[in-house]
Amino acid sequence: MRDEQPMTDLVNYELNDGIATITMQNGKVNAMSPEHIQAINGALDKAEADKAVVMLVGQPGIFSGGFDLKVFQRDAREGVEMVTAGSRLCRRLLAFPYPVVGVCTGHSIAQGCFTLMACDYRIGVDGPFNLGLNEVQIGMTMHHVGIELPRGRLTPAFFNRSVVNGEMYDPATAVVAGFLDKVVPAQEIMQAATAEATRLKGLNMPAHLATKLKARAQWLERLDWAIEEDYKTQMEALEALAG
Repeated sequence: MRDEQPMTDLVNYELNDGIATITMQNGKVNAMSPEHIQAINGALDKAEADKAVVMLVGQPGIFSGGFDLKVFQRDAREGVEMVTAGSRLCRRLLAFPYPVVGVCTGHSIAQGCFTLMACDYRIGVDGPFNLGLNEVQIGMTMHHVGIELPRGRLTPAFFNRSVVNGEMYDPATAVVAGFLDKVVPAQEIMQAATAEATRLKGLNMPAHLATKLKARAQWLERLDWAIEEDYKTQMEALEALAG
């Protein structure tokens, strides 16, 4: 059974035989604005109600270029709230009650990569695409979530190269680093992602969730601390500037 619904202009939701495809569609780079994050959460609410395995998909050539930088420029406090919402989205994905497949359709930068790292399985397209964490390249000190989330996904050597050195990778190297699990040709991406989602659909879901939460318990606890600490320190810094 296929049920396709444009949840908003920012995401599309399609349910087909127990697999929910959430397609992000926020402009040329799928910038994760507050509205976009809210729309993704709304689609996840529907997937959870439908008890569906999720495929979180980008647009051709781009998964996500990260946070909407215009928000930071417009209002610093709104920027802090946006970062917090993005971090909570990642935390939600890590503990989602059904498997989540991240379908990286091209470039994935910063919050785009954080979102990928929060998915249970990550499949990407081969091609001239960049994946990585560019925060220190653009003058941003990495927030706590931006350290603790990769710590649980990347190999130790690539953790340092990615978080501290701001190195970017092609898709094949992103697999070695831990950003992705598999790379396929662009024309095969949806077929391969659907095959993996179908395999995951065969799991015993209560056992999957219980094992996921047990395996990630310390990681999730650390992320909860990081989300609170990031929000507190960023708001305190803004108050100090204002006062």
